[in-house]
Amino acid sequence: MQVQQLMNPCVVSIDPGESAALAARLLARHNVGALPVCSGSGALLGMVTDRDIILRCVAAGEDPSHVPVRTIMTRHPAAVSPDADPRQAARLMSGQQIRRLPVVDNGKVVGMLSLGDLAKCGRWEMEISRALTDISENIRHP
Repeated sequence: MQVQQLMNPCVVSIDPGESAALAARLLARHNVGALPVCSGSGALLGMVTDRDIILRCVAAGEDPSHVPVRTIMTRHPAAVSPDADPRQAARLMSGQQIRRLPVVDNGKVVGMLSLGDLAKCGRWEMEISRALTDISENIRHP
């Protein structure tokens, strides 16, 4: 099995020049926790999460409608290829302490893989459990 068989190919992304307010609306509208930040050609430039918006914008006293995503996004995010083994993706999520992983093919975002996608498969329980434990421990003990 490969990541492409588990990933969600319907990706909602955002341009780095768009506002944090638009990113927040997209996150809410599509019920997702992270958006890939992509160039016009679809190249992955970063990731922006609801947490980024809160901590790097709102908590800093900035107006989300005036803050471009490029200033709050995480640059050089981890990514995986569509033909990668899902266990590799789970280990990467664990090591990077992330719940969502962009899937990149030929330099373009083609999907998103979440821990939930891996769990739905019903395989790799140990890898998924380890990734979730690692991520959760980091949240409790930053």
